[in-house]
Amino acid sequence: MASTIRNTKDFFSGLLFTAIGSAALVLARDYEMGTLLRMGPGYYPSVLAGGLLLVGLICLVRSFRTDGTPIGRLAWKSMLLVVVPIACFGILIRDAGLVPAIVLLVTVSAYASERFSLKASVPLAMGMCVFSWLIFIKGLGLPMQLLGPWFGF
Repeated sequence: MASTIRNTKDFFSGLLFTAIGSAALVLARDYEMGTLLRMGPGYYPSVLAGGLLLVGLICLVRSFRTDGTPIGRLAWKSMLLVVVPIACFGILIRDAGLVPAIVLLVTVSAYASERFSLKASVPLAMGMCVFSWLIFIKGLGLPMQLLGPWFGF
């Protein structure tokens, strides 16, 4: 007797976690593992990948045992309003600088929400700019410009 999937959300998230965890384990196998006291470059990625693989397997097992709601219609608009700004951030960070890239990322991604408010997203973007400046530029010393060459800096 074949089992049927009772919780499609758990099933597909389990597949995704299992696939990413498995891929990470395959990619990390060429690095030296080391020991717990002298960890090699492959130790931490392998442990994380193993944990992700375990979570994926647990989700897959749960999908056959617990009832859940079916997956609804895919929200293409919201998905694009989150994914595209992330790609644009990666493209803009070098030439436009940290501030314009973060402002674009936060405001356009916030537009994906049904409760979008420009009044709320602009202060959030400014807060993210300050936070990123403190962490990445001041704290970690990364060579990022707040405003890039496109703005004459």
